Parts: sequence; structure tokens; C-alpha cells
Amino acid sequence: MFPSANLTVVTEFLLLGFSNLQEKQLVLFPVFLCLYLFILTGNIMIVTVIRLERSLHTPMYYFLSVLSVSETFYTFVILPKMLVNLFSVLRTISFTSCAVQMFFFLGFAVTNCLLLGVMGYDRYAAICHPLRYPILMSWRVCGQLTVSCGIGGLLVSLTTVNLVFSLPFCNSNKVNHYFCDISPVIRLACTDSDSHEFVIFICGVLVLVVPFFFICISYLHILRTILKIPSTEGKKKAFSTCASHLTVVIIHYGCASFIYLRPTASYISNKDRLVTVTYTIITPLLNPIVYSLRNKDVQLAIRKVLGKKFYLK
Repeated sequence: MFPSANLTVVTEFLLLGFSNLQEKQLVLFPVFLCLYLFILTGNIMIVTVIRLERSLHTPMYYFLSVLSVSETFYTFVILPKMLVNLFSVLRTISFTSCAVQMFFFLGFAVTNCLLLGVMGYDRYAAICHPLRYPILMSWRVCGQLTVSCGIGGLLVSLTTVNLVFSLPFCNSNKVNHYFCDISPVIRLACTDSDSHEFVIFICGVLVLVVPFFFICISYLHILRTILKIPSTEGKKKAFSTCASHLTVVIIHYGCASFIYLRPTASYISNKDRLVTVTYTIITPLLNPIVYSLRNKDVQLAIRKVLGKKFYLK
């Protein structure tokens, strides 16, 4: 049912964000600002060091650098606007800007999911097929996989945004979130959106469940191969290359699945905002910490690039 003539067509949205916390927003601003600056600094450092240090010119670190670039833009789409809104009285965003924000957020988010799947395959190829690894993960293959992840993110994002913003919006324009996410926006549509939500749900299954299932299969093969390694040191070294990836995968897919693999009607604003903070801020924060700053190879590379005479702890 489409809006009648006496209904006001929405031309802008109001992002409620953390307005329910009131005075606590003054505390949230410096906290989120520091986290955002750490994300930017950490990811830029990762990309720079991998670029300059030849010993890190391997597929594993190549995909890590691509993930760092993607997560830098991923957070840039959301966090600056959120930080501004923490101090703003009028937290409006135009209809077009909301669609653009959702498009880029979903594009980079889907790209990250697919990249994590590719990184799982890279670990599988390195551990289970070490002799064929240079062929399985040649630079040409790495480039093709990266482009495929980007195109996949673009197509899913374009499809989702088109479905959401093809719906009519009238009267209510209050988005109960700190950015234009799918569930809080589509709930404002003044017509039945069940068919649109079903297609979006299928896209979510393809993006989250399929890569995660692929990662699980890869790690079952990896675990079987590691158990066959005779030395304890060899087992520890093989598993250490996977531990960081598994940590980020569990947090990222777990939180994203909680939000996107369920009906929009079950959206709970306060609880969902907390979970969303986890995968929009905490997960990108984990990338420089878990993947790199605690990685001895990267520590050594940072030391060489910066000319320091101490190890990062």
C-alpha cells in the first residue's frame, strides 16, 4: 500500500544515535574518537609496513593489507558522522546521503566478509598444500580473488540499497540508530516490505553463511593436517598462523549474523546498537592488534621500517 496524498514524503532522516544516553554522550565522544584514531593509525601502519618490507610480500600479508584498506574506508563511512552527531542538536541526514552511506557501508562490509573467506583459503593452501602453494596462491590468483571480493561487495550492496530505497517513506523519519543500517531504515517504510526483506535476507545468507561454512571446511582440513605434524613446535607454529584469523572471523561473523540473519521485526534498538558497535568499531580495532601488533614478523618489520632498536610488546 503506497502513501496517500495527505502523507508527507520523507526527504531526510533523523539519526537518533545515542540520544537516549544524554549526558553520557560527552564520555562516548572521546572514547569513540580515540578508538577511531587508533583504527586509522593501526591500519595505515599495517599497509605501510607491508608495502615497504619485502619479507612481508606474501599472499597472507597481501590480503591483510587489502583488509586493512577496506576496514579503513569501512569505518570512515560511519564513524566521523557518528562523532559529529554526538555533539549535534540536529542529527539529520538527507535521503540521498543515507542511501550513499548504506551503499558504501554494505559494500565494504561484504568485501570484508569475502576477504576473510579468502584468507581462510590462503591458510588452507599454505598448510595443507605447501608444495603447490606458490601456484595455488600466485600473485595473479591473489589479484583475481581481491577483485572478485570487491565486485561481490558492490553487487550485494547495490542490490540491497536498491531494494530498501525503492520503498516509499512517509511521515516517520526517525532512524533509531547511529547510521543508516538496513533494519532501522526499512522499518520506516510505509508499505509492506516482506518481499524486499526476504531478498535481503537471502543476500545476507549468501554473504555470511556461505563464506563462514567455507572457512569451517578449510579449518577442518587444516586441523587434520596439523595433527599429522610430528613435532609439537611444528604444530604450534602452524596453528599460530591461523589463530588471529579465527579470532576475527568468530567475532565478525558472530555479531553480523546476529544482526542480519533474522527478521527486521525482531530488531531491538538498544541491544542491536551495542552489537553493531562491536563489528563497526571493535572488529576493525582488532585487525591491527590481533593480526599485526602481536605478530613477530610484523613487529620485526615495523622495527626495520621505523629504524627502532626495540621490539613492540
